[in-house]
Amino acid sequence: MPVYVVKALSDLETQAPQDLHVISIPLLNENSTDKTGIRGTVISKGCLICRGENPNGMLKTVIQDHDPQQSSASEKTSINAILFGELAKDFSHSVNQGDVVLMAGFTVKSTTEKKDRLHPCILHLDGQDACVYVCPSTPPSRQTSEPKYDYVPLNELQPGTVVNVYAVVTFFKQPFPTKGTDYCSTLKLTDQSGVKVGCTIFSSKLEDHPKIFMVGDIIRLHRMKTQMFSGSMSLLTSWRWSAVTFDGTVDSAIVPRTSSKTFHFGEEDRRMVATLRQWAAEHSLLPSEPTIPLSAVQPKTFFNLTCQVLAKACIDSSCILLKVWDGSKCTHPLVNVAVEPGTLEGASTLAKDRQNLTANILVFDNHVEFAQAVKPDMFLRIYNLHAVSQPQSVQLGGQQERLSFHLHGGNSFGRGLCVLPSDSPDLQQLKGVLESYVDIDNDNDDDLMNDDLYDMTWYTPPESLCMNRVEFSTVRTCEHSLLEVTLAQVKDSRPPAAFHVRAQVKSYQPRRLYQSLKLFCPQCKTIQEVPDEETLRRLFQEALSNSSSKPEDLTVTLVTNSKDLVYIQGGTFEEVCCLAPLYKKMIALTLTGGKRTLMDFTVPFLFCGKRRHYGCKRCSQPTLLGTFEGIDVWNKRNISEALGVQLMQYRLLMKLELEDGTASLEALVWEDAESFFHVSAADAADDQESQDQIQQITNMLLPPDSSMDERPWLDLCLSTYSVEDHGRSQVCCQILKTETRGALMGARSTRQ
Repeated sequence: MPVYVVKALSDLETQAPQDLHVISIPLLNENSTDKTGIRGTVISKGCLICRGENPNGMLKTVIQDHDPQQSSASEKTSINAILFGELAKDFSHSVNQGDVVLMAGFTVKSTTEKKDRLHPCILHLDGQDACVYVCPSTPPSRQTSEPKYDYVPLNELQPGTVVNVYAVVTFFKQPFPTKGTDYCSTLKLTDQSGVKVGCTIFSSKLEDHPKIFMVGDIIRLHRMKTQMFSGSMSLLTSWRWSAVTFDGTVDSAIVPRTSSKTFHFGEEDRRMVATLRQWAAEHSLLPSEPTIPLSAVQPKTFFNLTCQVLAKACIDSSCILLKVWDGSKCTHPLVNVAVEPGTLEGASTLAKDRQNLTANILVFDNHVEFAQAVKPDMFLRIYNLHAVSQPQSVQLGGQQERLSFHLHGGNSFGRGLCVLPSDSPDLQQLKGVLESYVDIDNDNDDDLMNDDLYDMTWYTPPESLCMNRVEFSTVRTCEHSLLEVTLAQVKDSRPPAAFHVRAQVKSYQPRRLYQSLKLFCPQCKTIQEVPDEETLRRLFQEALSNSSSKPEDLTVTLVTNSKDLVYIQGGTFEEVCCLAPLYKKMIALTLTGGKRTLMDFTVPFLFCGKRRHYGCKRCSQPTLLGTFEGIDVWNKRNISEALGVQLMQYRLLMKLELEDGTASLEALVWEDAESFFHVSAADAADDQESQDQIQQITNMLLPPDSSMDERPWLDLCLSTYSVEDHGRSQVCCQILKTETRGALMGARSTRQ
């Protein structure tokens, strides 16, 4: 067994080989002999990883010099160690954080990067001579019933250590799936020191994530690893981490929120929570209005809502309807959403609908999984809910604005929803308001259906919310003075030629609109799909596995003297996405042959916040890194040219099947797609409002469940041309110099 357990610290060196020369970690270098040993405390222990050429396992740990106070402040007293094979497996089972170990039989590897201010070398323990002697920390039987924890102020955090902290939450995102086995939640924290740090939490169990309901909540974190990213401190989960949260409101009951069955919480903790609450209140860290009632909601705004679920219905695999209320009446008319008979789960809401008490919330994409678990009568807090203004026609002519509520996909701005416990202090006032209502749902539903004030025309399917009887048309912007022809005449003509036609849309492709976004190389004219999140996650993981320095840690290196441009190397796709908002521009690198190189061009080579930029595999000729001299403006074009990358453009591509009674033909919306949809393709890649506008226009071109008689007639400018396909000539058609016009054009909402 390569791991030997001893009972006392004095036994560590007596049990080790007599010719072993034990030195302190700062004295270690790559010239150290195989008779050298080090002694230290385990401050971080990773998981056992089995993959590739190490099926028995590989484990990373961080060892801190046993007596770091004897070293100067400039010395590196902690070091990374990587164990392989049976040794890694035994270490995983036998050694815990806080144990003192003596390592021998290792080889010393130098690194080109000084990561996390640790020792610039890495220990590799592999082979027959590698062994570890371990003295366990105080056995559980000797521990007191009330363990003592030391909490580190945020301004005193040191990288490469494992710490306990108390802090105030200044920003948070609800846990979201990482496409792997874990959920991820991100926080921003501060304390009385005034320092702000980021915090990233990974856990496969959703219930293990901290239960945070509003900015200003207090959080206690145990055994969190500290890391430094270009001068910014961050906290990451480590082995046996834990979290407990508390309401941040002054004078409210101090009740811990945790899923852990056993945890310590004593008088010292109560004092720390009360102190942090008071400090946060004095420094205006608590929001004056954490949520707003429906009665205060204005069109085109984003807001947080606390409410009770009345009923729910599944619209399709990517959308769920939640019917909710908070006892207040919205001052704007509300759009009601029709569902198939028998699909609504919960009690009838017709009476509340009539009184403008019911909000119909459409939950999309990644939030659907959580919404499926929601039950009627539950209390929810919904974050970053969008009040969408919908023009609707009225019987006497004209239009009237009505509100619908969308919880868009993604996690930007903390978007998400959570269930509030029934005993939450935040619910006491809401429950009082709801209980004050008489049971208005006992009214006769037949009378309601016949009431002049209740108009069933407002019940519309969600996919048509944005186009219900809205005036819509297209306008030709070309300079052609051509007579209109039929589609039959277009099909009989010889390309190339231009035509003016009047037609309706019979169908369009792709039906999944995100697939209409393409990557286009202006040099070789290549068109390719934008990789989905799962593909990117897999490719980043493969880059980690194939790295010549395994396992590769996530590192960020400044290219300039500020955060305008940085290199990012190592890490998973989820970790890179978490860091993207912190830097203006990030260049993604990997290790190949011991050298830093750009990653495969299937993945983005440049991250600019949420936006990702890709290079063309055919046309790019990557240069050596670090050739940025003389560049004054750090835009994507200058960066790509300096890297030798041919920048690919985002483009929109859609195929419409047109019909005019004489014939039908397929026409592409491609070169002028941005003017057709009134959005840029680059915005459509990451902007929810741009994506909504494309969806609105396609719904107006082809209203769902409509007949040809109900579809608008479009004035179009068509161009025909020939392409060679496997030696055969094929005639194609494209819509050019044509713009859509309607009441919604230019009505883009302002994002919070």
